[in-house]
Amino acid sequence: MSAPSRTPSHPAPTADRPAPAARMTSRQKLVLTLLLGAQFMIAVDFSILNVALPVVGEGLGFALRDLQWIATAFALAAAGFTLLFGRVADLVGRKRLFIGGMAVLGLSSALGGLATSPEVLLTARVLQGLATAAVTPAGLALLTTAFKEGPLRERALGLNGALMSAGFTAGAILGGLLTDLLSWRWAFLVNVPVAALVVALAPAVITDSRPTERPRLDIPGAATVTGGLLLLVYGLTQAGATGWTTPTTLAALLTGLALLVGFWFVEKRAAAPLVPVRILKRRSVIWGNTTGLIAFVTETSLVFLLTLYLQEVLGYSPLATGLAFGVLGIGTVIGGTLGGRVVGRYGTRATIVTGGVVQALATLSLVALGTSGDWIRLLLAATFIGGIGNMLMIVGFMVTATSGLPDDEQGLATGLATMTQQVGITLGIPVMSAIATARVTALGDPGPEGVLSGVSVAILVNSALVLAGALLAGTFLGRRPTNRPA
Repeated sequence: MSAPSRTPSHPAPTADRPAPAARMTSRQKLVLTLLLGAQFMIAVDFSILNVALPVVGEGLGFALRDLQWIATAFALAAAGFTLLFGRVADLVGRKRLFIGGMAVLGLSSALGGLATSPEVLLTARVLQGLATAAVTPAGLALLTTAFKEGPLRERALGLNGALMSAGFTAGAILGGLLTDLLSWRWAFLVNVPVAALVVALAPAVITDSRPTERPRLDIPGAATVTGGLLLLVYGLTQAGATGWTTPTTLAALLTGLALLVGFWFVEKRAAAPLVPVRILKRRSVIWGNTTGLIAFVTETSLVFLLTLYLQEVLGYSPLATGLAFGVLGIGTVIGGTLGGRVVGRYGTRATIVTGGVVQALATLSLVALGTSGDWIRLLLAATFIGGIGNMLMIVGFMVTATSGLPDDEQGLATGLATMTQQVGITLGIPVMSAIATARVTALGDPGPEGVLSGVSVAILVNSALVLAGALLAGTFLGRRPTNRPA
């Protein structure tokens, strides 16, 4: 007599019954928590000092015209060295660079919190920027290699994008709270215990990843791309402060662009290129990073424009301004949480286009803002909806820019994506600031009405830029197979 057949506990998938969704292991959840915590901390650093700059300047004796260097010193290092450190991670090991970068971030944050002069504070900001340039691509590469391409990676990248964007918003809120309740120094010191915890846990939790063959460092390529990015970011920052036609601004922008063009030709001839030309020719890399750049340029600069509106037009305090952006933070978290599922069901192109259109329409509605305090309702609703749309764009960008590549090129792909992210965060504010300032100057009215007009013009440009990014993605990004069952 034959033995009775055993009924499997999980029936085999059929056309009518799709396979169960993949689940993260306990170790993957721990790795994800650690890496996302580090990325959130870095995102907070981008904005935590923004609302506290005047107080920092008074405390350390910065001249008003020099306050921008507190932000610029960080941005130059973070944006300029990201691509280089993405390759260094492949050389020395991503885990090693991640842990080393977190240690430097903790130490430089302590230095900034204890600074007694402008020189010491700026040194700390440069070191924070360099640490960010090391940690962000290394952490993202560790994330993409811990989760293979598919639904789990899309979910992880969605959460990463949500926390990065929420961290930028949380930084504004936390900066206002710490400055008002304690001291601006805590905007630095709050990083120290977080960095120490990550450095203590990472060696046992994270599994290292690196290419099977250790590549050589492309010195000419590293010099041209780093120099080009530094000068481009510096030129755009100066444009926001002194105008687009000053000799310093023009020289920096033209030289930076020339170096970046030179980088392309250097890479074509290099034996071990920093960025192989074949990667730069991939449609997903080109247009994925283009839409990512637009997403970060527009959302971070919108926060700046609305900060001007809330403080200069409605008369909000720094703390109240930070709290008003909490609704935007909620929207970005929701968008990031949904982003991975939307990509899995509808594909990256549809996700980016939908998110871009939603963000563009929400941003456009802000052109209606007026001088009455009642307009805060529109601001909160529009930033919430726009935050969801922006995160759909960002998650779609991250999945697009890191898909279809082997593990030994993930450091490069994530380095490019991270560079796009940080350059976008850095460039948005000076560009939109220059547009708003030009309008205020043309009107000759620095009062609330003039500021409102300048902000409205910049918001209109911001909305048009998002819509252009969505249309570019819809036109040039290829279709990607979805995880939706047939």
